[in-house]
Amino acid sequence: MTLPSWQDKKLGSMARAALWLVTVVGEGNIFTKAALREAFPEVAQIDRRLRDLRKYGWRIDTSREDAELKQQEQRLVTRGADVWIPGQAKAPKHKNSLTPAQRTKILQGDNYLCRTCGIAVGEEYGDGVEQAQLNVARRKVLLSDGEIEYQLVTECKRCGLGGSDREVDLGAVLEMVEALSPVERLTLAGWMVADRRTLSPLDKLWGILRTLPEESRNTVADALDDMDD
Repeated sequence: MTLPSWQDKKLGSMARAALWLVTVVGEGNIFTKAALREAFPEVAQIDRRLRDLRKYGWRIDTSREDAELKQQEQRLVTRGADVWIPGQAKAPKHKNSLTPAQRTKILQGDNYLCRTCGIAVGEEYGDGVEQAQLNVARRKVLLSDGEIEYQLVTECKRCGLGGSDREVDLGAVLEMVEALSPVERLTLAGWMVADRRTLSPLDKLWGILRTLPEESRNTVADALDDMDD
């Protein structure tokens, strides 16, 4: 069967990206973000459309899944549904219940941390009344294309109480990321890989300064002025 051309702009950008992977990259092969953007210069969010393919069974590994890949490289491991065919690009609906294996996968992916308050499984709350118990919840996510999707996330028992209306505007988050400088993006990427924010000496110093009485803050301010002279 002859495949449509990935350059056919009558197709959606996700379908075109899938066809580009199949016909230009090929299963098992590596491609770069630069090559992807060069192929689709007119599509501002082509990286996101490529990630959307994972919902339809496409496996595209990054350096997080494949240690042999560089940060800018990705590998098409296996192709999924033929999303360029009408009716094939329907996102699978979530089930009302999860299997133990699915639940474990979500918890592991979230590093056994509540993605609302950050508490770890078995960790005591500040009031010392109880230890955290983690569950898997469904969170409402507003995608950048305006569609609404419910995604699975780890949440502790306390945060889950009354939190059914919690939602996130993913499009707004991505816009904030795009507004960062290259250095800030690199720093943010490092935090995401480590799943924790490492404080710089300046961050730590600021945390201390905010606790000082006014008289002490003024002393530090005067010292800074003297150092600039």
